[in-house]
Amino acid sequence: MEYQNKEVDALVQKITGLHAAISKLPSLSPCPDVDALFTDLVTACVPASPVDVTKLGPEAQQMREGLIRLCSEAEGKLEAHYSDMLAAFDNPLDHLGMFPYYSNYINLSKLEYELLVRYVPGGIAPARVAFIGSGPLPFSSFVLAAHHLPDTVFDNYDLCGAANERASKLFRADTDVGARMSFHTADVADLAGELGAYDVVFLAALVGMAAEEKAKVIAHLGAHMADGAALVVRSAHGARGFLYPIVDPEDIGRGGFEVLAVCHPDDDVVNSVIIARKSNDDVQADGLQHGRGQHGRRAVPVVSPPCRFGEMVADVTHKREDFAKAEVSF
Repeated sequence: MEYQNKEVDALVQKITGLHAAISKLPSLSPCPDVDALFTDLVTACVPASPVDVTKLGPEAQQMREGLIRLCSEAEGKLEAHYSDMLAAFDNPLDHLGMFPYYSNYINLSKLEYELLVRYVPGGIAPARVAFIGSGPLPFSSFVLAAHHLPDTVFDNYDLCGAANERASKLFRADTDVGARMSFHTADVADLAGELGAYDVVFLAALVGMAAEEKAKVIAHLGAHMADGAALVVRSAHGARGFLYPIVDPEDIGRGGFEVLAVCHPDDDVVNSVIIARKSNDDVQADGLQHGRGQHGRRAVPVVSPPCRFGEMVADVTHKREDFAKAEVSF
């Protein structure tokens, strides 16, 4: 226990130092200094750690919340930068590998699809999917549409009109995936009847960055999604909670869903994944009548893929070099 406390203290001290350095940057737009600091941050947060970021003291919590917002801003600027770069090609989809972390999206989307197939009763063959928080580089929707769900229509929602405009340009030359991909500028809080049309809804990690914001979004989805529809929520675990918000499965249950599986990858897939299904009114009423939450009926399976951190560190280093070269050429 004492060793764990020292390990946690050392990690928090390191993350605090990185937060201070990132906070002093004049801009979070892509450049070698920004890339180097965020690479160091990711490398520090990815290994397995005994830290429970939800139990840190007030000062560390305040630092973590500020860091997540900085990560969100930097991620948005990085994606916008590469979206513009890709849009310069005649067929942008032929060059997606230029993005330094494209393989991470491939692996994350594959993991999410496999979890849906494995844990949603009857499997999935969705006619329509919504992705909330798609951003200027909708890689997740593209990978799912191109490789896993070839007959599915994708509606991508984002608060930022400029992000949607950038995203739509990437599909202008594609007659297959492009024909099944649409982009809508909207706040999830303003979506109601539309949500009932989807068989699966994906909730991006940075939609609702504080715990109470995330819980509110999930409750809104639970109020408007169709009974039996699947919800895929991206979360974080351990030290990765310094990079992304952590979603409590209990909040998903309270939002009107049955949690089917929780996955905490320990490889280059940074986000955790929670698979849930919208409960029908009868099931919810039965649970409340008998004093049970959504987790009272059965244990939720937790799945952790094998660790490949050594490969991930080498890959990040390689991508860091590639990123610097891309910046010079751009």
